[in-house]
Amino acid sequence: MSEKGIRELEFTVFCIEGLAARLKIEPWDAYDMLAKKTNLLHEYVIPGYDVLHTQDKEYIVNDLIEALKLKGIAVA
Repeated sequence: MSEKGIRELEFTVFCIEGLAARLKIEPWDAYDMLAKKTNLLHEYVIPGYDVLHTQDKEYIVNDLIEALKLKGIAVA
């Protein structure tokens, strides 16, 4: 795996864990929301890595929550 691939993977885990913490759910449930119920992980998080990773955690998590809502996923 390339160095950028490793950074993208680490960022993906960071996003999943941040979303899980904010929503007070298990990380695997956050993963399901981003990868199975929607395709945000592969359509937004990974392709947007170059821009998203420059933002702070609060911004990223808020952005993911808004994106989930736009996809019709109920979040607390």
